Amino acid sequence: MEILVLGVVILFIIVATVKFKMHPIFSLTIAAIASGFLLGITPQDIMATMAEGFGKTLSGIGLVIAFGTVIGIYLEKTGSTQVLANSILKLIGLKRSPLAINLAGFVISIPVYCDSGFIILSSINKAISKKTGIPALVFAIALATGLYSAHVFVPPTPGPLAAAAILDADLGMVLVFGLLVAIPVSVSGYFWARFIGKSLNETETVEVKKEKETIPSAVKPFQAFLPLLVPIVLIAMKSVADYPTHPLGEGWVFKILGFLGSPVIALLIGVFFAFALARKVPTEEKKGWVPEAFKQAGAIVLITGAGGAFGAILRTMDIASIIDLESSTGIGGLLIAFVIAAVLKTAQGSSTVAIITTSAIIAPLLETFGLISITDKALAVLAVGAGAMTVSHINDSYFWVVSQFSNMNVKTALRGHTMGTLLQGTVGILMILLLYAIV
Repeated sequence: MEILVLGVVILFIIVATVKFKMHPIFSLTIAAIASGFLLGITPQDIMATMAEGFGKTLSGIGLVIAFGTVIGIYLEKTGSTQVLANSILKLIGLKRSPLAINLAGFVISIPVYCDSGFIILSSINKAISKKTGIPALVFAIALATGLYSAHVFVPPTPGPLAAAAILDADLGMVLVFGLLVAIPVSVSGYFWARFIGKSLNETETVEVKKEKETIPSAVKPFQAFLPLLVPIVLIAMKSVADYPTHPLGEGWVFKILGFLGSPVIALLIGVFFAFALARKVPTEEKKGWVPEAFKQAGAIVLITGAGGAFGAILRTMDIASIIDLESSTGIGGLLIAFVIAAVLKTAQGSSTVAIITTSAIIAPLLETFGLISITDKALAVLAVGAGAMTVSHINDSYFWVVSQFSNMNVKTALRGHTMGTLLQGTVGILMILLLYAIV
């Protein structure tokens, strides 16, 4: 009965999202309430359990999501994203420009949504293509796959943040391992772009109006990197300091890093560096930037909270005792998390919804899977992320952003972008399994 309930509510989330275009906040909340009633939980207990799950999930990451979104908005509005891209391009060189675009997308997607990042940088693709003679579609796919890899693996992107909160994983450990996984995944997208770009004919593209190129930003490269690098370094250093062997001791260094490296403080520091990017921008022009960021963050926060409420209801189910999962410990558990997320992603299109829903489903199973250590939980978060990028196709808004801003028709986008995300998801889970075997 409990497994039937789980299957029904997952099917409901997919159908409600895809067919009826219901917002994930409503579909997850309705799924949580329906699950409670079908499982025989009293109305009072349903509401109490959902409230507890909602609050617990957001207590650690609500402000982190908000601050991360503010950083992303300031990078975008000040033109710093293009500064970052041009800096990486200059460092790597024009001959390896598709790799530079791929890595630029990776860096930019840490605070900026991949849809926005692709729109911002698409004009750079076209300009470099003319200079190098390399087909524009090579740059488009390299950029799209680079943006996508950070989107599902590296905090403070909302998906990994939400998964870390729901699975009670250490955010710093998720960040460290996320970078170790995401960089090879991003580079695999670059190699795919070089490979498939040769077989995509320009005649397959659709003619659209040329996008107007934006005016270069006056922000200096080191200034553009600071809002990203400072929080990442602080959070990573806190995880190093918190490691059971205490490599940095337990004195004042440990205490300072414990404070500065907490995600809320680290991202708040990043926000102030982001504010510095706009110090020469007229106050009247930038006064709406923070409200715009909070508007974006609000939806993600509510979806995450709804996912936490859904997960709290699912925790009342003893799924492990119903299904024989004894053989699914360790690697098997990571693979199950990957497959569930991949099915949900492919079915309904949103990586964030796939990550949050899958995390809610597997949270009660982590102990059964034997994924109980600090590193195991971090890898479980990443396994869900790898599944949530497999695959991006016609029901994903990002698919249409990539295709339309690259002048691709559907066939070309499916061959180039969709197959690229399949390769990336596969590389991602293989990297995760390798890390599990090593650590």
